[in-house]
Amino acid sequence: MKIRYAALVSAWLLLGFAGLEPQIHAQNASESAPKKLTFDGDVTLWTVAIKPDKTQAFEQIMAKVGTALAGSTDPTRQRQAAGWKVMKIEKPLPDGNVAYVHVINPVIHDADYTVMQILYDAFPDERQALYESYRDAFAANLSMATGPVAVDLAPKPAANVAVNH
Repeated sequence: MKIRYAALVSAWLLLGFAGLEPQIHAQNASESAPKKLTFDGDVTLWTVAIKPDKTQAFEQIMAKVGTALAGSTDPTRQRQAAGWKVMKIEKPLPDGNVAYVHVINPVIHDADYTVMQILYDAFPDERQALYESYRDAFAANLSMATGPVAVDLAPKPAANVAVNH
């Protein structure tokens, strides 16, 4: 049962969280295009569990996502790279897995955040190896939070006031 559950969760992640409504919107079902992973709101915190012996592989995959986004000629992809960080939580989870939090700020609306699609678009000759590496590292989807910024604590720039003498 545990193996089936892990496989189901892995498939769910790899397919782009198609079941998370309304936060994640799929393209029109009548289209043959793959589903997109998009987010509402200004900020997204997306937490995943990675197998403890696969953290290096996961970090390499995410670094490759960064390379794909930053190296893209698409300005939307470049903006995604500028606002996407992945934080590793230092303390392992009770089951031994390691949690990583994708911190996406700002969210680029209508941009596709599907990890595998980003990799497939940038590295089509490495599709199978990238898929296997990501699949083998992934343990579970833990949480997804997305929404508007309620309070921004950053200092506001002072207005330039001209002084006439």
